[in-house]
Amino acid sequence: MQTVNYGSLFLAVDPLVTVLLAIVAVIVGAGVGVVLGLWIKNQSFKKKLGDIQKVTEKMLEDARAESKAIKKEAILEAKEQEHKLRSDFERETREKRQELQKLEHRLNQKEETLDKKEENLLKRNEETTRQQNNLKAKEAELDKKLNDIAEQHDKIVKEFEKIAQMSKEEAKKELIDAIEDEAKRDAAGMVKNIEAEAREQGERKAKEIVSLAIQKCSTEQATEITVSVVPLPNDDMKARIIGREGRNIRTLENATGIELIIDDTPEVVIVSGFDPVRREVARIALEKLIQDGRIHPARIEETVEKVKKELDQQIKEAGESAMFECGIFGLHPEIVKTLGRLKFRTSYGQNVLKHSIEVSHLAGVMATELGVDVQLAKRAGLLHDLGKAVDFEVEGTHMQIGGDLAKKYRENHNVINAILAHHGDVEPKTIEAVLVQAADAISGARPGARRETTTNYVKRLQKLEEISSSFKGVEKCYAIQAGREVRVMVKPEQVDDSQTLFLAKEIAKKIEQEMEYPGQIKVNVIREWRATEYAK
Repeated sequence: MQTVNYGSLFLAVDPLVTVLLAIVAVIVGAGVGVVLGLWIKNQSFKKKLGDIQKVTEKMLEDARAESKAIKKEAILEAKEQEHKLRSDFERETREKRQELQKLEHRLNQKEETLDKKEENLLKRNEETTRQQNNLKAKEAELDKKLNDIAEQHDKIVKEFEKIAQMSKEEAKKELIDAIEDEAKRDAAGMVKNIEAEAREQGERKAKEIVSLAIQKCSTEQATEITVSVVPLPNDDMKARIIGREGRNIRTLENATGIELIIDDTPEVVIVSGFDPVRREVARIALEKLIQDGRIHPARIEETVEKVKKELDQQIKEAGESAMFECGIFGLHPEIVKTLGRLKFRTSYGQNVLKHSIEVSHLAGVMATELGVDVQLAKRAGLLHDLGKAVDFEVEGTHMQIGGDLAKKYRENHNVINAILAHHGDVEPKTIEAVLVQAADAISGARPGARRETTTNYVKRLQKLEEISSSFKGVEKCYAIQAGREVRVMVKPEQVDDSQTLFLAKEIAKKIEQEMEYPGQIKVNVIREWRATEYAK
């Protein structure tokens, strides 16, 4: 009996079994892995599905909560809007109710007022009716009396017509024409006689006096204005005058009270100011500083003080010189100083001190011819513009300022009156005051005495011709003699000889009312009748 070797058999079969076992193991492992993977995926899917459900439920809960909040907010907003609309409606309703109440109240008041007015009107109508009845009764009575008077008047008129052999209208017209012609002739004749007599006796004498006074007065006229010009040796001097950061020019302006203008004009400095004395101080001080060459604040102040003292002495000397030239003595020293300040004052280009001296001479000559107080006339003439010396420092007209100065230093009351009255603001009380008025007008109105701009001159001539042409019957008019005379040509068929005199007076009166002018203006009305015929 053959013995089987199971060990060898096992060894022979083992590799195959091993492979099979390995394959089975791999298959089982793969199956187990697949099953396990599917189970794991299933579990993961279930977990994710649970998470998704939770998120979905949370979103649904959030959506429900948000929808509830939105709904609640919308409800609150709707309630608030409703409350606001209700409040607006109630307010508007209340305002309308108040307006209606006010309107109703006003209507009630108007109704009451109308009732009262109606009641008053009824009373007035009753009163008016009663008065009308009374008036009718009185009117009837007056009509009766007027009829009686008219009958008597007619009887008287008829009797007069029988006596005069002329109707009522003819007599009235003839009487009116006769009275009118006689009045015109008498008025024109009287005016002509009076003017002729006045001209013969007064105008001739006045012309002689004025002519003599003008011939004896021959003073020169200055052309000073409110701006002085200081020449410089070179343009580099401008920088020295200005100084570092402008300290030199500021010091000079503060010390003098005058403005210095340094512009692009070569080698020139302009000194500008309304006070002529201060302007002169600034001009002289600047000229001395330029000559000296040392320009700094301390030197400027020292020079200005020195110039002020020198100018005060010059002012005093100018006042004394004017006083001696006019032959007047006994003036107060302060008046003399104030008078000397007029040397640096101009009016329309005319030096006021020389104008005052001229007026003094003119008034003195006219006073001599008339046989009145010559010294009083000359004294008043010299002092008549005294106020112009300080009119930059004191408020008021130069007549009032001059009168106050004269009162302060105890001048003669007649001199004070002449100062106050030389422009007609005060009534002159003496003949000398009238002579000062005339002398002032002569000195200011003579040709060349004062400057006047071309524009103002042309406007004055145009105004003069315009006033003259505004009267009825004027054909042409011409302003001549630099505006001192106007010649008016009238239409002879509209203006007769007697009316020319009245027309000249009316034109002169209107010129006096509407224009301002120096001296006087002569109005010359000319009426010319020409008869032309041709010999054939």
